Amino acid sequence: MNRTTPPTPPLPTTMRAAFLDGARTIVVRDTPVPTPGEFDVLVALTAVGLCGSDVHFYDHGRVGDLVVEGPLILGHEATGVIAAVGSAVPRERVGQRVAVEPQRPCRRCQYCRTGRYNLCPDMEFPSAPPVDGAFAQYLVAPADFAHPVPEEVSDAAAALVEPLSVGIAAVRKAAVVPGSSVLVAGAGPIGILTAAAARAFGATEVIVSDPLPARREMALANGATAVLDPVSDVPLDGVVTAFIDASGNARAIDAGLRALAPDGRAVLVGMGTDRIDVDLFLLQSRELTIEGLFRYVDTWPTAIKLAASGAVDLDALVSGTFGLDDLPRAIARNGDADVMKFLIDPRRTGA
Repeated sequence: MNRTTPPTPPLPTTMRAAFLDGARTIVVRDTPVPTPGEFDVLVALTAVGLCGSDVHFYDHGRVGDLVVEGPLILGHEATGVIAAVGSAVPRERVGQRVAVEPQRPCRRCQYCRTGRYNLCPDMEFPSAPPVDGAFAQYLVAPADFAHPVPEEVSDAAAALVEPLSVGIAAVRKAAVVPGSSVLVAGAGPIGILTAAAARAFGATEVIVSDPLPARREMALANGATAVLDPVSDVPLDGVVTAFIDASGNARAIDAGLRALAPDGRAVLVGMGTDRIDVDLFLLQSRELTIEGLFRYVDTWPTAIKLAASGAVDLDALVSGTFGLDDLPRAIARNGDADVMKFLIDPRRTGA
């Protein structure tokens, strides 16, 4: 299990960071170490997960209405060791291993005050333009969003608490309880972790649909009770209580809605086509509920407990680790069928 030690002061004034400088152009260069604010901590990063959104920014320069207009540090699935604290944060936190919840809400708007801070209109999110992210040696985070990590959780697993949090948020929205039956479309990292979260929340039947055999096998090893090949298998009809889409595929969403029993709930997580056709008679006659999901709220404590207990094996999803200089190669390989999750270790030098 990977263990880290806190950096020794004094802190450097510059750090290495991987900047997206333009279309499909990553440049690693020195940049000033960020300064924590009064209620912040400075985290010396030890592992950062490569997310599909990072790849999308790299390939297309945008995700939805978020457009890269200048040099940007990508990455937001982060863990590390607290290296410095703001004036209002206990000094004793220096040296603490933490998993970073990558959100900085305003804490004053209606959404923040009612506990839905993920919808804050003034949210700052690392790697979402123009806010720099975590493919760097240091990252500043709000102190209360830097969650302590127990010894049982490796650095790799702590970085993957972020995608697990997406799965937990989806399972909560889908109202998964002991005895639920769940269909998950898509067996990428989010789909796999959603299935694992559903089992941890007590679902007795978790079916994962994906066209790739290797990914269906990974699903079976991480919580799925059954798998489907959407190309060749007979589609489900009216048999599950919850459907969670982690594919963004219009045909998968249509099949998932048809798989729902009356009064079933669908949660759309995957980002694919902007618009799809929906069978309104199906929705009305079965009284189905469809909800979108945008990030997460208060999921880190649960995710860390699931990882620490062994209920979810995050280490099993790691397909390899790269340094900052090798980030373009990790991005190029990210879509391979045998790749589940790549990590970036900002402490590594060279390719």
